[in-house]
Amino acid sequence: MGGDPRRPFLTRLQLLREMGLSPLWRLRSPNADVAQPRVGGTAAGSEAEPRSSGEAAVAAAPVAVPAAAGERSAEIASMGWEELRQSAAACRACNLCQGRRQAVLGVGDLEADWLFIGEGPGAEEDARGEPFVGPAGKLLDAMLAAIDLQRGRDVYIANAVKCRPPGNRTPEPSEIAACAPYLRRQIVLLQPRLIVLLGRAAAHAVLGEVGSLANMRGRSFAYSSPTGGENIPVVVSYHPAYLLRTLHDKARAWEDLCRARALMRAAKGTAAGLDRAAGPDAAPTP
Repeated sequence: MGGDPRRPFLTRLQLLREMGLSPLWRLRSPNADVAQPRVGGTAAGSEAEPRSSGEAAVAAAPVAVPAAAGERSAEIASMGWEELRQSAAACRACNLCQGRRQAVLGVGDLEADWLFIGEGPGAEEDARGEPFVGPAGKLLDAMLAAIDLQRGRDVYIANAVKCRPPGNRTPEPSEIAACAPYLRRQIVLLQPRLIVLLGRAAAHAVLGEVGSLANMRGRSFAYSSPTGGENIPVVVSYHPAYLLRTLHDKARAWEDLCRARALMRAAKGTAAGLDRAAGPDAAPTP
């Protein structure tokens, strides 16, 4: 899952060159990445709209589940990974099942801190059963490597919908809603420290209708798990397929990656501080 082992090792400069960011965009020192994160919370669409300067609230868990689907959602909410795969493979909750070769649930480390969520499978993903394996996947792999990440190592990759939309079109809201129980369960099972949403369809699936992608970039969101627990920081960025068509936005995607890296460092630093404060002899919390 981490790439072809026969491929020669690439330096960071070469990786950034693959992303189209060299020589202007390089990893900076930790203090120069981005401002400290605030507390709180492939459709091109209106991605070119100016970004709002307003603060973002913590986002609740996404699309409401219709009453008629409550039993199905409850059943999925109790599944483990193997049951989830079997259920997705047999799912006929929306019309996307009619044209699929197979459902594409996700791929990666099942104990990952990083969760990347895209839009839906394309033709190659539908054939191979793995997200992001085409040209957009190669770009995503280069983006991960530029921040010292690798597919399958502390990274899990999923999609908003598990079946390929016809002609690789953007998933409809009803299709996103039909797949929402699977995505919610994946998040619960993974318990990631950070979620990166790639494209507006992914943002719609996780955050609900919160505006254009351009307005969501750079804002502080958090995913509120339906099972409770800590809110998970969320970063919204462009889908790699969009970046392949719109090269000038690769620099903005690099800014988003740097921000995500800073948020992850902050999350891990907070967790380490809590562990040190508790100490080996700390009394258990009642």
